[in-house]
Amino acid sequence: MMETIFHNRVRLALHKLKDGAGLALLLLHGLGERSPAQLPPEYANWPGPVHALDFTGHGASDVPRGGGYSCEFLMADADAALQHLGSAAIIGRGLGAYVGLLLAGGRPLQVRGLILRDGPGLAGGGAGTKSPYMPIVDMQQPAPPDPYAIADLSTDARPPAYAGNYAMLALQHSNLERPISVCTRELPDWLTAVMDLLALEQSSFDEALKDYATVPGQLPA
Repeated sequence: MMETIFHNRVRLALHKLKDGAGLALLLLHGLGERSPAQLPPEYANWPGPVHALDFTGHGASDVPRGGGYSCEFLMADADAALQHLGSAAIIGRGLGAYVGLLLAGGRPLQVRGLILRDGPGLAGGGAGTKSPYMPIVDMQQPAPPDPYAIADLSTDARPPAYAGNYAMLALQHSNLERPISVCTRELPDWLTAVMDLLALEQSSFDEALKDYATVPGQLPA
């Protein structure tokens, strides 16, 4: 089942992959990907509902004209989904992992656990840009995914200190003992900085998913 939610005038596709009672699980895909058509087997034991969001320019969501994509814009996409759900544990793949980190820092009480996984767009353009860069956009490429999204988001800078600020916000303002779990093999500079700052170690995906499945969806009054 697909619902339409809005980020300003952009229509976003929020797919419900599974019903259930309890805390929702929100899946954020990698760069150039889209939400899965069916529930992936590794999430079958999640007790609550499972949702997946198509970012702007991806999947069944709107493709705007002119590009201008940023991870902060996609963070607002994910925030629109989070506000619709009320609260959720989040699993981010690749680009979705970085967007999930920004959201966990921005909405530390509503993000009830974040799992970072490997996927396209995890590293982005690295720690910083050394010279101006104008991406060449292949307008013959069929969309979605929007070729402007691929060009903009594959080269965006990921300053480690910037990522670390969001991680610290998540740690300081969440009531979870471990609000972020790193389940990746790739460790770009921004993620290494986050792990060092929060004293995190890489963890098992199955164990992280099991831990967050027991987290209540809302904080006690």
